[in-house]
Amino acid sequence: MLKAIALDDEPPALSVLENFCARTDFVRLEKTFTRPKEALLYLRKSPVDLLFLDIQMPSISGINFYKSIDQKTGVIFTTAYSEYAVEGFNLDATDYLLKPFTFERFLQAINKARARLEQFGTPEPSSPVFLFVRSNYSLVKIPIEEILIIESQDDYLKIHLPGAEPVVTRMTMKTVLKKLPPEKFMRVHRSFIVAMEHVEQLRNRVILIAGTMIPVSPNYYERFMLQFRQR
Repeated sequence: MLKAIALDDEPPALSVLENFCARTDFVRLEKTFTRPKEALLYLRKSPVDLLFLDIQMPSISGINFYKSIDQKTGVIFTTAYSEYAVEGFNLDATDYLLKPFTFERFLQAINKARARLEQFGTPEPSSPVFLFVRSNYSLVKIPIEEILIIESQDDYLKIHLPGAEPVVTRMTMKTVLKKLPPEKFMRVHRSFIVAMEHVEQLRNRVILIAGTMIPVSPNYYERFMLQFRQR
């Protein structure tokens, strides 16, 4: 049995989740909340297996709420805005439900949650396998292990991959760093993030990756050297 709670600032949306959960025999919706603070207090005392989280809320987004909790639990994001799906996938969400969703689509999502719980126990956050970005009006799925260099150009990033044209997306360096595993990627310059496993050599504070020379700024050099030596 999956123990769950739901957080949504719209009571009708919570009523839908209550109805759908009641129609299954393996999800028990313990409680619903319209206020994030109350949900957070509940979670500190009563851990659950699964969260249903609305993304667009007045005081805090479901994305930031999920990032703030201490416990390790699965999450199904719900929202009326499809553009938030990218962030949800980057957080390794169990699923993403676009309102209004049918019972059949809801059942598909919770079956994923049940399968994950049965296989691994209570889900724990892990390093993401893919980075999802928007490029040329499309959602692009990039294997994280293939990323070589991320280059900043004004308000855009160029994600360099082996044997392919760079993927260009509108995003800041700060934002993309939050989506990447910190043990694998490091910012070495105000304009460059590098994949540490692809660094071939360092000479005179210049990194070589796949034939490309990347400068290491003095502000990042000491931290880079510490991680480079520990590889």
